[in-house]
Formats: sequence, structure tokens, C-alpha cells
Amino acid sequence: MITTHLPYRPPYQWQAMLAFLEARAVPTTETVVAGVYRRTLRVAGGDGRSATGIVSVRHAASRQALAVKLSPSLADHAPTVLDRVAHLFDLGCDPAAMTPVLGELGHAEPGLRLPGAVDVFEIAVRAVLGQQVTVAAARTLATRVVARFGSPIGAADRDEPGRSMSCAPGTGTEPSHLFPAAAALAAMQPAGLVASLGELGVVRVRGQAIAELARRVAEGSLPLAERPRLSPTRDEAEAAVAALCAIRGIGPWTAHYIAMRGFGWADAFPPGDVAALNALGATRPAEALAMAERWRPWRGYALMHLWRRAARLPKARAR
Repeated sequence: MITTHLPYRPPYQWQAMLAFLEARAVPTTETVVAGVYRRTLRVAGGDGRSATGIVSVRHAASRQALAVKLSPSLADHAPTVLDRVAHLFDLGCDPAAMTPVLGELGHAEPGLRLPGAVDVFEIAVRAVLGQQVTVAAARTLATRVVARFGSPIGAADRDEPGRSMSCAPGTGTEPSHLFPAAAALAAMQPAGLVASLGELGVVRVRGQAIAELARRVAEGSLPLAERPRLSPTRDEAEAAVAALCAIRGIGPWTAHYIAMRGFGWADAFPPGDVAALNALGATRPAEALAMAERWRPWRGYALMHLWRRAARLPKARAR
């Protein structure tokens, strides 16, 4: 078992990060229990084979760090796994640099992070599933997708971390399945995959978008690598957004969300986001975009603040 600490620049709004992840957690893939985030993970080795296991993360406030434990099966891939954890929890963020730009938003809740991802394809699929539905509904759909297409990890991949940082095996709160890989979904006939997704409640156009995402990622024609990319340039991020929008069923909101969480694009600002409109008191997407110009190049962080503000408004729905 590997245990290490990943430092961050304070302050860090740990409870806000946990709340965001917990609200979207797919129970068999990731859990938040007693302040500990745990999830299954797949990493590709240089020999073409994959390793699977569980990573557990908790806040070590006294050390201004996150304590990370990896199951033994991930030991040979520790640098890659830790890079992904750092991306998921936005450990590269410098609150002091962005708070002045964010103004009132930043000063109200300094240290709010931009949640990332451990797998870009996974976050892309989940973004498609979340189109025009509540967070809870998107989570339900993702849970069904994992149940139908995901694969279980072996007993050797989930031993020590669960006993030392969270709950005992068999309590029903231990991650047990991997999110389906692009290659696995792409290996299916597109029509069959769309039909199977339809049986789970995924509308046809979104099922087709997921099938096309899987195909393009598996063949390498879409920049959604298994390993998330950190801090893309504006040109790189906009190119990725354009490539995503070229897929039927994926629009600017979804593409920006994927770029924000999957690629760590700090300046992403999904146009037309209802929660952001509510929080800003705007009536049109163009109005919200104009108001957000003052937060460049940190509009993604501003969006996190707006979502939290919107959640406190009557009948607000935040992603």
C-alpha cells in the first residue's frame, strides 16, 4: 500500500469539493464516506496492459495537503495516479492569483476549487448524460451505465485502502466497478449500443453521441486521452471544444463542461447555463457571457462560485 501527501496552496474549500463530488458520485465507482473520497481507477501501462485499483483521498488540513492512499495494484503506476488525483482535486490552483480577478465572488469563498476528472472519456460521457436533466437524474443514468457496461475490479485491487481509511468491505459503500472504457463501448455495434443505452433511459440522440464519442476516442481521432490534460492553452481548449461540438448531440454547454473538468480549462464558461443565469440575474446567455468577461482567464472558477450561489436561490438547479 502506498500512502503519500499532495500539498496545495491554501486556502482549500475541502467541504465544497467533497459536496460537489458526492452529489455526482456513481455509487459503485466512487463514494464519499466520513470525509473520505474513494474511487476505482484504471491506468494503462507502457506494455499496453492496464492496472486497476482504488484510490482514497482525505484532507490533511494540518499539513495543507491531501492524504492519498493507493491499493497495491496501482503501486507501479503511482506517478500517473497521483497526477490524476492532483487534477481531480485541482491542486495546482493558486487562490492568491485569482481571488483579485474574481472580486466579490473570490473574496466570499476563497480557495474554492475547480473539480477535475481522473478520466476524460468518463467525464465526457457523464456530461452527455447530464444534458437538460437534474444532477440526481444524471447520476442515476451514469449508475445504470456502469451497471450495464462497467467491469468489476478484483478482490486484490480493493483490500487495504478500504479497511484503513473508510468502511469495512461488505457494507455496500465500497467502490467495486470501473467506468466503461471507450474501447469497450466502441467494440459494440453502434446501433446495439444506442439501443442498450435507450433501455437504460438515455434518449436516442444522447446515446448516439456517446457511441460516436467512444468510436472517435478509441480510434484516436478525438483529443480525449485516458489521462487528463492540465492547463491547456486557449487555442488548445477551443480546438477541443470545436471537435466536441462537431459530434451531433454535443453542444457548446457540454463541450465547455468537458473542457473545464476534463482538460482543466480554467476559463471555460458553458454558455446558457441556467444556474449561472439565475445567479447573475441575467435573462440571456449573451448577457451572462458579457458579465463574465471581467473574470477572464478564471471564468471556470467564477462558474463554481455562481453554481454555489444559485444553489441557495429558490428553485435553482446547478450542475
